[in-house]
Amino acid sequence: MKMVKSLILGSAAGLLAMSGAQAADLPVKAKAVEYVRICSLYGAGFWYIPGTDTCMKIGGYLRVDTTFNGGIYDAPNWNGSAGSGDRFYDRMNSRSRMALTVDTRTATEYGVVRTFAQGDFQFNNFGTQNGNTPSSGPGGGIGAAGTGGNTGFLTAGQLSGLNASLLSNPGGGYVAVEFVFIQFAGFTFGKSASAYATPWHGYPGNNTSFLMGGHDTVTGVNNIQYTAQFGNGVSGTIGLDDPTVFNRVALYNLSTGIGGNGLGTTQYGGWVAPDLVGNIRVDQAWGLFQVSGAVHTVNGSYNNIGAFNTPSVTSILSGHPDTKVGGSVMGALQIKNIPTGPGDDIKIDASWAKGDTKNVISTSAATPNFAMMGGTAGQFGPNNSYGFGAPTDGVWLPAVNGGDGNIHLTEAFGVRGAFNHNWDPYWSTSLFGGAAWVRYDNTAKLEFCATFAATHPGQGTTYTCNPDFSVGQIGVVTRWTPVKNLTFSAEAMYFMLHQNFAGTSVFSPGAPQPTQTYAFRDQSTASFNVRVQRNF
Repeated sequence: MKMVKSLILGSAAGLLAMSGAQAADLPVKAKAVEYVRICSLYGAGFWYIPGTDTCMKIGGYLRVDTTFNGGIYDAPNWNGSAGSGDRFYDRMNSRSRMALTVDTRTATEYGVVRTFAQGDFQFNNFGTQNGNTPSSGPGGGIGAAGTGGNTGFLTAGQLSGLNASLLSNPGGGYVAVEFVFIQFAGFTFGKSASAYATPWHGYPGNNTSFLMGGHDTVTGVNNIQYTAQFGNGVSGTIGLDDPTVFNRVALYNLSTGIGGNGLGTTQYGGWVAPDLVGNIRVDQAWGLFQVSGAVHTVNGSYNNIGAFNTPSVTSILSGHPDTKVGGSVMGALQIKNIPTGPGDDIKIDASWAKGDTKNVISTSAATPNFAMMGGTAGQFGPNNSYGFGAPTDGVWLPAVNGGDGNIHLTEAFGVRGAFNHNWDPYWSTSLFGGAAWVRYDNTAKLEFCATFAATHPGQGTTYTCNPDFSVGQIGVVTRWTPVKNLTFSAEAMYFMLHQNFAGTSVFSPGAPQPTQTYAFRDQSTASFNVRVQRNF
């Protein structure tokens, strides 16, 4: 009995101990869960960051582009190995990209504080940039992409090392930063569209990122700007843009020579002043009208300097040209509610520039040089023919080399536009085009041609020299949107280069092309692009 009693008492004590321990471990009452709340103040997709009064939206798109007989994003074969039609360039180029955007907004007594950022995670097929072999590779001498806009004291090795496509090796890729800015009380600080830009930038209705004839800062430029609203859809914006990365085309010191491809190297000096830009804009139910203006400083480095702005111990003693001030203006018009159908519109802009050629010969990246050979793969010019166009902000020839020592600003005109038509809710088509004209003054022509003759024998005998040129494009794109935010599109485009040389000369445009007789003739090429894009 004692044993049974001991077992019962022990069991009871154990149960009491266990119940006591469980009672002690009971959790305190949990706080209410704060669920994410929808923010309807700024449109669809915004939500409150928990615990704050800040609204956030995460969005973007995924895009796959493939171009036949052209570069990524439907770049024409207008220079590099692609422009010469040699066997080093890729006949097909592709890019896969995911763009990720983060947009935050907070209401304050001064108005909305907004931050915005976009990063593009992307991968290109290895070895090419915009359809052209990098300047360090085979065929790079034929007006390789980007050489017209290279600035600063960079060596050739540094330039090739900065080519983003070199990161697109197997399993690689890279991140491109487009917009990163803060907006507050009418001000914008950071990397954003220039105050000079139209709402459509270089895309009145096209897929290609290489439509000539006007301005394009769709990938952003470092700036400070202020926008004022005057009521009834009228607004004005003024800003200061950093020109060093985006808004500098080549500035030729002709004493360093002109290459066999007809192109020189830029010799801009260091940054001295921001570009002053602005616009007046009217937004109405019928469409949009905008006038933009820009002031741009053109300053050379030194009279005695080597390729790629490599300084020497005699540079300062050689002196430098006086700085010139250039600029540009642009008028833009959008007409909505046209009788061809609901949602149809026409967009057009026209530009003039002097010493600010990037606002006419523009892409979302560097201004291209044009250097094309006929009778080769993908090109439509005559056999053994060659054509080039050198976009510059200006040229100068030092007095010691026989020139007047002054920078002569280059003049440019451009126009582009599109007619956009919706067949039904699922199908749409855009017909687009662009053109640009580049003109040198009489002194610049004489100095350019005297320098050109040193590498192209026969001037005045077998050929005549005139560096003026023009380019034109026409294209059509059709889109199919089977479900919301998913679009398939196909674009065909034709590009033409009109140059003003006539006759023949014996020279080499650059390896791998031989030294032989070439005829100076107009050139053209065509490309075809297909795209799949999912917005989210």
